[in-house]
Amino acid sequence: MSSADWGRRSGIWPGARPIPSPTPGRFITLEGGEGTGKSTQAELLVAALKARGIDMLASREPGGSPGAEEIRALLVSGEPGRWDGMSEALLHFAARRDHVERTIRPALRAGRWVVCDRFVDSTIAYQGQGQGLGAEPLKTLQRLVIGDFAPDLTLVLDLAVEQGLARAAARGNGEDRYERMGEDFHRRLRQAFREIAAGDPERCALIDAAGDPAAVHGAIMATLAERWGIAP
Repeated sequence: MSSADWGRRSGIWPGARPIPSPTPGRFITLEGGEGTGKSTQAELLVAALKARGIDMLASREPGGSPGAEEIRALLVSGEPGRWDGMSEALLHFAARRDHVERTIRPALRAGRWVVCDRFVDSTIAYQGQGQGLGAEPLKTLQRLVIGDFAPDLTLVLDLAVEQGLARAAARGNGEDRYERMGEDFHRRLRQAFREIAAGDPERCALIDAAGDPAAVHGAIMATLAERWGIAP
């Protein structure tokens, strides 16, 4: 099969230069505060890439493996003060270790692409800045738990706090512990995510999430076209 034929079948533009990856698959994460539409955009992205012939796996954090899903229930429900920042961070990283080893790495080794709703950046933002732990203790935990494993691309969805909280309140799914932590907390989150995106532009792309789902999806697909040659 010629490279042009492969490109048409896979959805990759012929002649596009792929981003080197240490594994056959690629790992894409979506990040952002409450109500930014990450779950919706993850679903749309997985569907779009599947339509281009790419073998996809959708996942989420906390969660993504049976053990991690059990830990998720401890983190996303209950009273806002149920855990302090360090306790939360340890729970997140315990879940993340299981998720990476049992779900993400095997999928990547098999050549699948993984799209994950949240990853390490959420811990840096929520527990590091939102709850005041700072980045350094969390980066130490990160090195201990997953080493240098990192996404190939992180899409940071950015939205005004008031708009995000209004969207989140409309969901009414019961997983609202973080939503009830107050506007100051959520303003710190937004700032943290923006700083993460600005500090690592090779990995991260900041996406305006204020539009309707179709518009935001279009911006995400334009990012993949620019970076990896994925046909929009």
